[in-house]
Amino acid sequence: MDETLPLGRIAGVRIGLHWSVLVIFALITVALARGRLPAAHPGHSPVAYWALAVLTAVVFLASLLAHELAHAVVARRNGVQVEGITLWMLGGAARLRGEAPSPAAELRIAAVGPLTSLLAGAVLAGVAVGLRAVHASGLVVEAAVWLAAINVLLAVFNALPAAPLDGGRLLRAYLWHRTGDRLRATRGATAAGRVLGWFMVLTGFADVLFAGDITGLWPALIGWFLIAAATAEARQAQLRGVLDGVPVSRVMTPDPVTVPATAALSDFLAEGPFGPYRHSAFPVLAADGSVAGLVTVRRVDRTPPQERAHTTVGDVMRPLTEVLTAAPDEPVLDLLPRLQESPVRRALVLDGGRLVGILTVADVTRALAWPAGTAHPGPEGPHQPLP
Repeated sequence: MDETLPLGRIAGVRIGLHWSVLVIFALITVALARGRLPAAHPGHSPVAYWALAVLTAVVFLASLLAHELAHAVVARRNGVQVEGITLWMLGGAARLRGEAPSPAAELRIAAVGPLTSLLAGAVLAGVAVGLRAVHASGLVVEAAVWLAAINVLLAVFNALPAAPLDGGRLLRAYLWHRTGDRLRATRGATAAGRVLGWFMVLTGFADVLFAGDITGLWPALIGWFLIAAATAEARQAQLRGVLDGVPVSRVMTPDPVTVPATAALSDFLAEGPFGPYRHSAFPVLAADGSVAGLVTVRRVDRTPPQERAHTTVGDVMRPLTEVLTAAPDEPVLDLLPRLQESPVRRALVLDGGRLVGILTVADVTRALAWPAGTAHPGPEGPHQPLP
């Protein structure tokens, strides 16, 4: 889930919001301001209902953030890098780079989320009791009770043993511990996630069709999300199973076609697309033969035609400092998240500063297209000669 609005960093972790957060924020606010709050405590002004509803929705989003931050902090303590946290319509997602090193670490990372939500629910329940004891406004007490209940509900729901929920991570940790096979454990957890998702979709639509309860759309929507997320996680696990231990040098395109930085754009374009420049991106070499950057046809096309004869490739290229680079012996799995996030979706492969290859998402896709069961290519190449 890509962020739409960056909010900064907390404890070094990048925090962002997806646009769909506005949807859930608006729904919670309206449901509280026009439903629960006036129904439980009538007689207050509309301004009081709406102000408290907005504040309650903000605290709810903060509790979601605390849930995901707990995952991120424990993940870091267990040696897993955290790319960031994105809050979105159905909760939040801590984007972890890589896998937990052991079932025990997986269990710790997964369990801390529901425990954090449960703790938040207990604290908010205590706040509600305290407010009631000092005879605070019943409206404020009602908001605290709602926040406590929703956090406990969040903890219970996330503890269900189905990926991508935290309970699915716990199930995977258990299966991983029992079988010693992380891929097999992931398949079991994601299968449970799809079963739960389909159950929620079917029961949600049954409520709408047979009971006339429009709120059944909510579990159906959440179920659809679970199915999609569990399927995506299963594919990611399959990808890791194929590429685990494979170095960049086995997947990259070696000795890519290069372009001198001093070449005029008009000369460069005259050689493509049927000449030597038949790709859409090229490493750029300085006069001394060192790598200077990367040029794409799209960046060249931004230059007006009348200026191309007087503009060099070096003038429009993306400098090396802005280009993703990798070493030949670097694991493809470690590079892949950065490759997918890269604006040009390419990485230059350098060996001691010397250009030896280029890696694209298409190269990884080709590697994944080989039939299952193909001998695993190690860093020294295939072990069996071709007939």
